[in-house]
Amino acid sequence: MGLRERKKLRMYRDVSDIAISLFLEKGFEKVSVAEVAAAAEISKPTLFRYFPSKEDLVLHRFADHETEAARVVAERAPGRSALDALRLHRLAGIERGDPVTGVNADPHVLAFHRLLYGTPSLVARLYAYLERSEAALGAALGGTLEARLAAGQIVAVQRILAMDSWRRIADGEDVAVVRRDAVAAAEAAFARLAEGLAEYATAQA
Repeated sequence: MGLRERKKLRMYRDVSDIAISLFLEKGFEKVSVAEVAAAAEISKPTLFRYFPSKEDLVLHRFADHETEAARVVAERAPGRSALDALRLHRLAGIERGDPVTGVNADPHVLAFHRLLYGTPSLVARLYAYLERSEAALGAALGGTLEARLAAGQIVAVQRILAMDSWRRIADGEDVAVVRRDAVAAAEAAFARLAEGLAEYATAQA
Protein backbone atom coordinates (compact mmCIF):
# COMPACT_ATOMS: atom_id res chain seq x y z
CA MET A 1 0.00 0.00 0.00
CA GLY A 2 1.39 3.39 -1.00
CA LEU A 3 1.77 6.46 1.19
CA ARG A 4 -1.31 8.14 -0.28
CA GLU A 5 -3.50 5.09 0.42
CA ARG A 6 -2.19 4.83 3.98
CA LYS A 7 -2.87 8.51 4.62
CA LYS A 8 -6.38 8.13 3.23
CA LEU A 9 -7.12 5.13 5.45
CA ARG A 10 -5.74 7.01 8.45
CA MET A 11 -8.01 9.94 7.66
CA TYR A 12 -11.05 7.66 7.48
CA ARG A 13 -10.19 6.07 10.79
CA ASP A 14 -9.31 9.26 12.64
CA VAL A 15 -12.37 11.24 11.53
CA SER A 16 -14.68 8.29 12.23
CA ASP A 17 -13.18 7.87 15.72
CA ILE A 18 -13.65 11.56 16.49
CA ALA A 19 -17.24 11.49 15.25
CA ILE A 20 -18.15 8.39 17.22
CA SER A 21 -16.67 9.88 20.40
CA LEU A 22 -18.84 12.97 19.95
CA PHE A 23 -21.94 10.90 19.17
CA LEU A 24 -21.41 8.74 22.26
CA GLU A 25 -20.90 11.81 24.43
CA LYS A 26 -23.80 13.95 23.16
CA GLY A 27 -26.06 11.72 21.09
CA PHE A 28 -26.10 11.21 17.34
CA GLU A 29 -28.86 13.69 16.61
CA LYS A 30 -27.31 16.44 18.75
CA VAL A 31 -23.97 16.54 16.93
CA SER A 32 -23.78 18.31 13.58
CA VAL A 33 -21.50 17.43 10.71
CA ALA A 34 -19.95 20.88 11.09
CA GLU A 35 -19.08 20.07 14.69
CA VAL A 36 -17.40 16.83 13.64
CA ALA A 37 -15.46 18.63 10.91
CA ALA A 38 -14.30 21.28 13.37
CA ALA A 39 -13.17 18.67 15.89
CA ALA A 40 -11.29 16.82 13.15
CA GLU A 41 -9.79 20.12 11.93
CA ILE A 42 -11.03 19.67 8.36
CA SER A 43 -13.65 21.48 6.30
CA LYS A 44 -17.17 20.18 5.76
CA PRO A 45 -16.54 19.65 2.02
CA THR A 46 -13.45 17.60 2.86
CA LEU A 47 -15.42 15.52 5.35
CA PHE A 48 -18.12 14.82 2.79
CA ARG A 49 -15.50 13.70 0.28
CA TYR A 50 -14.66 10.90 2.70
CA PHE A 51 -18.11 10.29 4.19
CA PRO A 52 -21.14 10.87 1.93
CA SER A 53 -23.51 11.04 4.90
CA LYS A 54 -23.44 11.64 8.63
CA GLU A 55 -24.40 8.00 9.18
CA ASP A 56 -21.34 6.83 7.28
CA LEU A 57 -19.15 8.38 9.98
CA VAL A 58 -20.38 5.59 12.26
CA LEU A 59 -20.86 2.80 9.76
CA HIS A 60 -17.36 3.22 8.37
CA ARG A 61 -16.42 0.60 10.96
CA PHE A 62 -18.48 -1.90 8.99
CA ALA A 63 -16.82 -1.08 5.69
CA ASP A 64 -14.17 -3.77 5.99
CA HIS A 65 -16.87 -6.34 6.76
CA GLU A 66 -18.96 -5.65 3.66
CA THR A 67 -17.05 -8.18 1.55
CA GLU A 68 -15.75 -10.33 4.40
CA ALA A 69 -18.06 -13.28 3.79
CA ALA A 70 -17.37 -13.11 0.06
CA ARG A 71 -13.62 -13.13 0.71
CA VAL A 72 -13.94 -16.12 3.02
CA VAL A 73 -15.75 -18.07 0.30
CA ALA A 74 -13.40 -16.98 -2.48
CA GLU A 75 -10.26 -17.75 -0.48
CA ARG A 76 -11.37 -20.99 1.17
CA ALA A 77 -9.04 -23.96 1.18
CA PRO A 78 -9.33 -26.52 -1.63
CA GLY A 79 -11.83 -29.22 -0.74
CA ARG A 80 -13.71 -27.05 1.76
CA SER A 81 -17.32 -26.08 1.11
CA ALA A 82 -18.49 -22.48 1.16
CA LEU A 83 -20.71 -23.02 4.20
CA ASP A 84 -18.01 -24.83 6.12
CA ALA A 85 -15.55 -22.02 5.44
CA LEU A 86 -18.08 -19.47 6.70
CA ARG A 87 -18.88 -21.60 9.76
CA LEU A 88 -15.22 -21.91 10.74
CA HIS A 89 -14.68 -18.20 10.17
CA ARG A 90 -17.62 -17.41 12.42
CA LEU A 91 -16.35 -19.69 15.17
CA ALA A 92 -12.88 -18.14 14.97
CA GLY A 93 -14.44 -14.68 15.26
CA ILE A 94 -16.39 -15.70 18.35
CA GLU A 95 -13.26 -17.18 19.92
CA ARG A 96 -11.22 -13.98 19.46
CA GLY A 97 -14.11 -11.71 20.50
CA ASP A 98 -14.54 -10.02 17.14
CA PRO A 99 -17.08 -7.22 17.77
CA VAL A 100 -18.96 -8.11 14.58
CA THR A 101 -19.99 -11.42 16.20
CA GLY A 102 -21.55 -9.61 19.16
CA VAL A 103 -19.44 -11.65 21.59
CA ASN A 104 -17.43 -8.81 23.10
CA ALA A 105 -17.86 -7.20 26.50
CA ASP A 106 -15.55 -4.24 25.98
CA PRO A 107 -17.42 -1.14 27.24
CA HIS A 108 -16.50 0.82 24.10
CA VAL A 109 -17.88 -1.94 21.86
CA LEU A 110 -21.09 -2.15 23.88
CA ALA A 111 -21.49 1.63 23.75
CA PHE A 112 -20.94 1.62 19.99
CA HIS A 113 -23.62 -1.03 19.51
CA ARG A 114 -26.05 0.91 21.71
CA LEU A 115 -25.42 3.96 19.56
CA LEU A 116 -25.86 2.00 16.35
CA TYR A 117 -28.98 0.02 17.20
CA GLY A 118 -30.53 2.84 19.22
CA THR A 119 -30.45 5.33 16.35
CA PRO A 120 -33.12 4.73 13.67
CA SER A 121 -31.22 6.48 10.87
CA LEU A 122 -28.14 4.36 11.59
CA VAL A 123 -30.17 1.16 11.57
CA ALA A 124 -31.69 2.13 8.24
CA ARG A 125 -28.26 2.91 6.80
CA LEU A 126 -26.89 -0.38 8.15
CA TYR A 127 -29.27 -2.28 5.89
CA ALA A 128 -27.59 -0.73 2.86
CA TYR A 129 -24.32 -2.22 4.08
CA LEU A 130 -25.99 -5.59 4.60
CA GLU A 131 -27.43 -5.49 1.09
CA ARG A 132 -23.96 -4.90 -0.34
CA SER A 133 -22.63 -7.76 1.77
CA GLU A 134 -25.36 -10.02 0.41
CA ALA A 135 -24.57 -8.95 -3.15
CA ALA A 136 -20.84 -9.63 -2.73
CA LEU A 137 -21.48 -13.03 -1.15
CA GLY A 138 -24.04 -13.92 -3.80
CA ALA A 139 -21.48 -13.16 -6.50
CA ALA A 140 -18.87 -15.30 -4.71
CA LEU A 141 -21.35 -18.17 -4.56
CA GLY A 142 -21.95 -18.05 -8.29
CA GLY A 143 -24.12 -15.03 -9.02
CA THR A 144 -27.31 -16.94 -9.80
CA LEU A 145 -30.68 -16.21 -8.23
CA GLU A 146 -30.21 -19.30 -6.08
CA ALA A 147 -26.82 -17.99 -4.98
CA ARG A 148 -28.29 -14.62 -4.08
CA LEU A 149 -31.06 -16.27 -2.09
CA ALA A 150 -28.48 -18.34 -0.24
CA ALA A 151 -26.41 -15.23 0.49
CA GLY A 152 -29.46 -13.48 1.94
CA GLN A 153 -30.10 -16.38 4.30
CA ILE A 154 -26.48 -16.59 5.41
CA VAL A 155 -26.14 -12.86 6.07
CA ALA A 156 -29.45 -12.83 7.98
CA VAL A 157 -28.38 -15.76 10.15
CA GLN A 158 -25.07 -14.11 11.04
CA ARG A 159 -26.78 -10.81 11.84
CA ILE A 160 -29.35 -12.44 14.12
CA LEU A 161 -26.69 -14.49 15.91
CA ALA A 162 -24.64 -11.35 16.54
CA MET A 163 -27.63 -9.36 17.78
CA ASP A 164 -28.60 -12.10 20.22
CA SER A 165 -25.10 -12.25 21.71
CA TRP A 166 -24.75 -8.47 21.94
CA ARG A 167 -28.13 -8.05 23.66
CA ARG A 168 -27.34 -10.74 26.22
CA ILE A 169 -23.98 -9.20 27.08
CA ALA A 170 -25.52 -5.70 27.18
CA ASP A 171 -28.10 -7.07 29.64
CA GLY A 172 -25.29 -8.15 31.95
CA GLU A 173 -24.84 -11.85 31.16
CA ASP A 174 -21.41 -13.35 31.64
CA VAL A 175 -19.44 -13.16 28.41
CA ALA A 176 -18.02 -16.68 28.89
CA VAL A 177 -21.55 -18.10 29.03
CA VAL A 178 -22.64 -16.06 26.02
CA ARG A 179 -19.55 -17.19 24.10
CA ARG A 180 -20.29 -20.84 24.84
CA ASP A 181 -23.89 -20.45 23.75
CA ALA A 182 -22.85 -18.49 20.66
CA VAL A 183 -20.64 -21.36 19.52
CA ALA A 184 -23.48 -23.84 19.96
CA ALA A 185 -25.95 -21.52 18.22
CA ALA A 186 -23.58 -20.96 15.28
CA GLU A 187 -23.02 -24.69 14.87
CA ALA A 188 -26.76 -25.37 14.95
CA ALA A 189 -27.56 -22.49 12.57
CA PHE A 190 -24.99 -23.56 10.00
CA ALA A 191 -26.18 -27.15 10.24
CA ARG A 192 -29.68 -25.94 9.33
CA LEU A 193 -28.30 -23.83 6.51
CA ALA A 194 -26.46 -26.89 5.19
CA GLU A 195 -29.70 -28.87 5.15
CA GLY A 196 -31.47 -26.27 3.05
CA LEU A 197 -28.50 -25.13 0.98
CA ALA A 198 -26.93 -28.47 0.18
CA GLU A 199 -25.21 -27.16 -2.96
CA TYR A 200 -23.11 -24.82 -0.84
CA ALA A 201 -22.38 -27.44 1.82
CA THR A 202 -20.31 -29.56 -0.57
CA ALA A 203 -16.70 -29.01 -1.56
CA GLN A 204 -17.73 -28.37 -5.17
CA ALA A 205 -19.86 -25.29 -4.28
